[in-house]
Amino acid sequence: MLAMDQGVVEEWLSEFKTLPDNAVSTYAASLKDKGALVPALYKVMRENYSDLLEPVCHQLFEFYRSGEPQLQRFTLQFLPELLWSLLSVSAARDPHTSGCIEALLLGIYNLEIVDKDGQSKILSFTVPSLSKPSVYHEPSAIGSIALTEGALANHGLSRVVYSGPHLQRETFTAQNKFEVLTFLLLCYNAALSYMTSTSLQSLCQLSSRVCICGYPRQQIRRYKGISTRLTVTSEFLVQLITGIHYAVCNGEVELGSKALDDVLYRAQLELFPEALLVGNAIKSSLHGAALKSNNKEGARSIQVEITPTSSRISRNAVTSLSIRGHRWKRHESQEVSVDSEAAAGGVAIPEISVTGVSGERMANGDSLRPRPDGRAQPDCDPLGATSEVSLDPRGHDSGTRGQEVRRQKSVRRMVENEGSGSASTGRSQY
Repeated sequence: MLAMDQGVVEEWLSEFKTLPDNAVSTYAASLKDKGALVPALYKVMRENYSDLLEPVCHQLFEFYRSGEPQLQRFTLQFLPELLWSLLSVSAARDPHTSGCIEALLLGIYNLEIVDKDGQSKILSFTVPSLSKPSVYHEPSAIGSIALTEGALANHGLSRVVYSGPHLQRETFTAQNKFEVLTFLLLCYNAALSYMTSTSLQSLCQLSSRVCICGYPRQQIRRYKGISTRLTVTSEFLVQLITGIHYAVCNGEVELGSKALDDVLYRAQLELFPEALLVGNAIKSSLHGAALKSNNKEGARSIQVEITPTSSRISRNAVTSLSIRGHRWKRHESQEVSVDSEAAAGGVAIPEISVTGVSGERMANGDSLRPRPDGRAQPDCDPLGATSEVSLDPRGHDSGTRGQEVRRQKSVRRMVENEGSGSASTGRSQY
């Protein structure tokens, strides 16, 4: 470790001890401006025999215990590196160099499992329903869902999964080690959006090293670290995959893709169904989606289908007016076909007409037809409904038929302009 980096770390250790309580928030906001501090702290953690490791771990625990969110996130960004230091030292069977790291991790765990009153926390997670759209899927893309009685009964119901209460731990054992580490990764994933690119790279490196050490793939990756196989659990791999997914979508495509392949490689060897299901689903979504930005510093995003907005739905809504317009368009198309047949000299099919035989009109919109005694009468059925039928085309020549069809079209346009209200009023009078 260089003397310059050591000086930066020592200055950081001393300034927080003399800080008053009312200046903690200002100090936490100024940590992001210390560009040389974070790389120097990573060097201290990677040197297990460094004299600064113990005071650094103690300082990070004080940060987390202060309750200041920015100081807590500053500590969490080193969590992947601390996990790897603990696991590698445990594999090397040298527990004396990892005592301060164990104390830091156990301290964070014991602080997170209780609330402000010291009571055990129970975490709840809502499982999304596939019948409702989300940022990850659209129901239309999945296919038709059968509307069975059971599906309708479960529609709109949210399934909630609970985690906890968790027991406090005073030391790491073979039984509780990965239970604690998995919970710590859960806390880290909850703050992924605040993590730096260096922290995401450390997470990907942790995932690859844990999964390939002691296996043939270690030679392919050309990693010359420890060669001892590390024990993992399915829940631990699932939390790693969650962080890797975020890293891939936020600039670490190459490193994150390798880490995802290594985790799936280990899950196949261990036959972990949960890790295989989540990992393969994420891998398939990354292959099928296009990552928009090529800028490593900027955030990437996955293209998904968006639910139509209310304006798009209202434009295509089916109303009584649209149905009426569609019906008139259909009638007009039928009239055009009648015109073409009449022009060709064919026989027109009798149709319902709003004109009478003589072509006379009444004030209310109904037509008249001649009676046997020579007087005109409305063409009505016994129930009072107008039912006018055009003359038999065989009694007229082709010119008369064409004139009658044109008259029918003109009257239909008049009725369309007047609206359906006046037509219904005229019929009711009879």
